[in-house]
Amino acid sequence: MQVLVRDNNVDQALRVLKKKMQREGLFREMKERRAYEKASERRVREKAQAISRHRKAARKKMQREGLIAAPKRKASVR
Repeated sequence: MQVLVRDNNVDQALRVLKKKMQREGLFREMKERRAYEKASERRVREKAQAISRHRKAARKKMQREGLIAAPKRKASVR
């Protein structure tokens, strides 16, 4: 992973790096690897994640088809 530092602005580069790491799921993986996870616990977690993904996909599909209302968007403050 590479981040360019422009105009010696390290703070901005650090924010960009953190955002990239968040998108890649590195923080979640580091948290999971802090302690050993039994195989049975891993299976339970992975199954729960799969169910969550499936529900999210079904919810999005229903929103696209107009069967349920889409959530209201937050107004951006600028």
